[in-house]
Amino acid sequence: MTAALELVDADVSVGGRPVLTSVSLRVAQGEVVGVLGANGSGKTTLVRAALGLAVLSGGEAQLGGRAVDGLSEQERAGLAGYLPQERRVGWNMPAWRIAALGAVHRPPARARAEALAGLEAVGLANLAERGVRDMSGGERARVLLARLLVTGAPLLVADEPTAGLDPHAAFQTLEILRARAAAGAAVLATLHDLTLAARACDRLAILAEGRLVALGPPDEALSQEVLERAFGLEGALVNTSAGPVVAVRRSDNHRRRA
Repeated sequence: MTAALELVDADVSVGGRPVLTSVSLRVAQGEVVGVLGANGSGKTTLVRAALGLAVLSGGEAQLGGRAVDGLSEQERAGLAGYLPQERRVGWNMPAWRIAALGAVHRPPARARAEALAGLEAVGLANLAERGVRDMSGGERARVLLARLLVTGAPLLVADEPTAGLDPHAAFQTLEILRARAAAGAAVLATLHDLTLAARACDRLAILAEGRLVALGPPDEALSQEVLERAFGLEGALVNTSAGPVVAVRRSDNHRRRA
């Protein structure tokens, strides 16, 4: 089956400095893949490279089996919806109008209906007419999540979709993305919360200094060795009655290296 997204030996350099090195990753329909790593490990660059927003210095990026660099902007938008890390909105537009930007090429009445459905999905149907700059940061983040859902793209890419959200909203966000995967979409999300990632994702891609150091189910990817190498933490993934929990503490070895 053709992958929704595929990176093959992808390299990215910025100012002559390697940011990604030989990263290969495949995301299929129906799965949620989380990208984790310390700050500066290359998570956002990986996402941008996969979408053709960062120039590869080596390797290849594909969407729907087609090379990204051969796609028009409209073709790319039809294959992938993108929620960037930046949450700033320049104009105080009603929430439904921001969400409707995900359906910009659809008739106005349909775009509005889909925007309202997207806001309902993220629990903001009652704020559809409120200006987004009059909202809290968490509410604004959920409006932008609704915009992502409204795209209806077969691949949903979210860069830190839980950033700035309270625990309930963060959990709800990942449940929504999981539901989209269950309905057939492919989902790629960068995350910082190891426990949330272990609970929400089918597979985890762990980056350290721009290299992929682990790729697999959470109980394999979050091994003691990987936790130490990628995050400077001692710990393990523990299965509890409430679900997997990543129990960690800062590594003594990491302290000595710092």
